[in-house]
Amino acid sequence: MQVAVWDTYVTKKDGTIMHFDIIVPAAITDADVIYNYGRDYLKSKNQEGQPLTAHECQFCHVEQVRTEWQNEIKEKGVFIYEMENCK
Repeated sequence: MQVAVWDTYVTKKDGTIMHFDIIVPAAITDADVIYNYGRDYLKSKNQEGQPLTAHECQFCHVEQVRTEWQNEIKEKGVFIYEMENCK
């Protein structure tokens, strides 16, 4: 399966920058769908209401799905890869 990686930087409520990737099947190209996945993730991290638009989230590249992402993408349609200040 090919997946699209959307590079995302969101300013948290405490002012720090949260960096994560939103990873979805490559067939999903509607940015609003991607942003909604990101907003759901932000809500799960108590960051609901923080802006998540084309300014914060941009398509980066397409790659082959990694084994550790596959099940979650099949179940939820998305995998969030946490990189910085996501805890």
